[in-house]
Amino acid sequence: MPMDYAQYQEEVTADVAKIIADASCQPILFIGSGFSKRYAAGPNWEELLMLLAERCPKIDKDFAYYKQAYGNDLMKIGSIFTQLYHEWAWNEGKKNFPPEYFIANVPSDIFIKHTIGQVLAGIGVDENGSYGSLELDAEIAALKAISAHAVVTTNYDEVIEPLFPGYERVISQQILRKPFLAIGEIFKIHGCVSLPESIVINEEDYIRFEEDHKYLSAKLLTYFIEHPLIFIGYRAGDPNIKKILADVDRMIRAQEYELVPNIYILEWDKNLTDKSYPPRDKVLAVTNDRNIRIKSITANSFEWVFKAFGQAGNLSKIDTKLLRALMARAVDLVRSDIPKKQVEIDFKMLEHAVDTGENFANLFGVTSVGDSSKINLTHQYVITEVYKKLGLPSWKRVNDLIKIIENDTGVNIKSYDNKYHVNVKFGVAKTSKSHKYSDMFIDLLKKVMAGQPYKIDEDAIIVPTPIK
Repeated sequence: MPMDYAQYQEEVTADVAKIIADASCQPILFIGSGFSKRYAAGPNWEELLMLLAERCPKIDKDFAYYKQAYGNDLMKIGSIFTQLYHEWAWNEGKKNFPPEYFIANVPSDIFIKHTIGQVLAGIGVDENGSYGSLELDAEIAALKAISAHAVVTTNYDEVIEPLFPGYERVISQQILRKPFLAIGEIFKIHGCVSLPESIVINEEDYIRFEEDHKYLSAKLLTYFIEHPLIFIGYRAGDPNIKKILADVDRMIRAQEYELVPNIYILEWDKNLTDKSYPPRDKVLAVTNDRNIRIKSITANSFEWVFKAFGQAGNLSKIDTKLLRALMARAVDLVRSDIPKKQVEIDFKMLEHAVDTGENFANLFGVTSVGDSSKINLTHQYVITEVYKKLGLPSWKRVNDLIKIIENDTGVNIKSYDNKYHVNVKFGVAKTSKSHKYSDMFIDLLKKVMAGQPYKIDEDAIIVPTPIK
């Protein structure tokens, strides 16, 4: 029997339902400029630069001139426009900007970023509360019903915020300063028009963003590995997607072309027919020498897709603000693989315990592990990277050195999480494992290889967790 689009929808919906059931948590939405374009007639990056060119008299050439000169290097064009806006603002354009921008310690790019805020102001629903058609309104209703665990976006505009009332907006550098990640948050990683100086638009901004990227990635990576994740409003080759997937690939180091089961990309195709059966997965090149395979969903209406991701249930009756406050008390306990046991406590005991993090941890018989997002920074290496750093011929020699340490000290470093090694579980069902190692581990092995005296740092133990 030939496969058709109705069967495709049934199979994708069933697959999403299984992934959500295995994960036992809400999905995460990763939203790009295509979303604002579809639902708010917003511009993509190139179109935004064209609109900025129209507003600044100092940009006296057609946009085509800059495209001919710099091609798709939109960061370079953004840098040129930033300088021209600065010159205009300090001359005949001064009346167009707030007086507080004209002091020495204000960055020179504030003028173009202020104008971006003006260009994007007010895009969204029309005066009737509609997104332009009954079809789009139905899609938005289905999207809101997803009750996403979190939303991540590279968009500057404020189209998303009204769709998720009660969610906390976290902008750019605020993510790095946030001590923990909870639930019900909108992460605006490229900035927001509500805070113009946060917007990422030119080369200097992107250099700074790249410097922060590894810390930002460490904060968000656990989300991307443990939750169902869907990219909305991006092309498959978008550099933002590639950056995230490269981090996921580095974290799990799956076999080449092994399917990552919990990550989807949603793409629009107006040419689909009842007889269509689009591909269910897609292979993307994330670096020059690494590919990653994720799930693909193709649709000419997103309503059924959003309904599929809404199968996790609705959180509308849950106060996400209160839940974030409770999770703040429990942030140091987030380890899914610690031994589980029943604990009988009364409310007064619990109320006293949450006042101090250490008491809260001790109440459940575990040791605080600190900010779990930092593990990706402290334990950077998989075993293939370790043996290459040590100049060894294969990963088997690394395990030989670990065995020597066990024979000398009685400690099997890989049998529990510590400052040398952590065992990271990934995938929605947590059935796959990845061993990660730190610089401290590499220094230890160097001493063993050189025959130098060494000792296991007793303070290095985090939480003993036998590997099953």
